[in-house]
Amino acid sequence: MTANDIKANVEKALEEIRPFLQSDGGDIELISIDNDTSVKVRLQGACVDCSVNQMTLKSGVEMTIKKYAPQIQEVINIVD
Repeated sequence: MTANDIKANVEKALEEIRPFLQSDGGDIELISIDNDTSVKVRLQGACVDCSVNQMTLKSGVEMTIKKYAPQIQEVINIVD
């Protein structure tokens, strides 16, 4: 799988997750994919200050990304 394939699959995963985040007033942005194994994202809107955002990141976002791109080992939320 090429880097472009991995990025396309990660984007598909984010599109699947996005409606759930948006229904709570949040969103997610793909920042980068490093070494084809680590995804950096930025939670936005209501997700930034949400008390369960780490749970959302691990159980929702990371699990869905790994479903589409199994070689991804970690998902990191970048906080400004």
